[in-house]
Amino acid sequence: MQLKIYKIDAFAKKVFEGNPAAVISLEAWLDDALMQKIALENNLSETAFFVKEDEKFHIRWFTPTSEVDMCGHATLASAFVLFEILNYKNDTLVFSSKSGDLRVRRDTEMFVLDFPLQEISTCQVPHAIAEAFEVQPKECYKSMDYLLVFENEEDILNAKPNFEKLKNIDARGVIITAKSKEYDFVCRFFASKVGIDEDPVTGSAFTQLVPYWSEVLNKNEFRAKQVSQRGGEVFCRLVGKRVEIAGYAVKYLEGVIEI
Repeated sequence: MQLKIYKIDAFAKKVFEGNPAAVISLEAWLDDALMQKIALENNLSETAFFVKEDEKFHIRWFTPTSEVDMCGHATLASAFVLFEILNYKNDTLVFSSKSGDLRVRRDTEMFVLDFPLQEISTCQVPHAIAEAFEVQPKECYKSMDYLLVFENEEDILNAKPNFEKLKNIDARGVIITAKSKEYDFVCRFFASKVGIDEDPVTGSAFTQLVPYWSEVLNKNEFRAKQVSQRGGEVFCRLVGKRVEIAGYAVKYLEGVIEI
């Protein structure tokens, strides 16, 4: 069996930046175990698979170790493949997923994800997270991930968490964030529990970051930066109970998997 595979750098204007995702378009679903093996072999933070179903595309995302319920950058990468390589003709497409319908529209050179907002609630810092970070956050919230708010931008840039400790949390991952001098805010994302010590750019994290920063900064539109080693710039907007997350993408690789 042969499968076409694309490797796309999402939230990037040029290769070797942003967050790389593998994208595989299928005629019909493969066995779950096989898709998990492919994701492990790819060894990227996410491999996205999609199948056309009527007017929508059913999308699923796999880390090297598990399937996840939501992923932003691999959705952006999949939209790039459909629009730019597979010649999808409409300006907007719809992915059906475990997180509901996710719309993506083309906006000149960028792609805009329309994701559901994730409600966050304040909480105590879990013991495992407190042990994982040398500098302690000033606020802690929980939703799909833990959201830790730090005093300043340098705390985010200099953070070196203990990844073994972060494997013991009761959430997908940990987002850390602070106000920024150049951007509205900066962030990083750690998800050791699902096999990703640090994710370069995490689109889905902004479904939790945007409602938080909207309250703090009293605004609805943001220019943010995920300050991982690769880094990625994200443009986002709060629209009611939805969050729009926009970014660029570029193709790095197009090939064939032999199974």
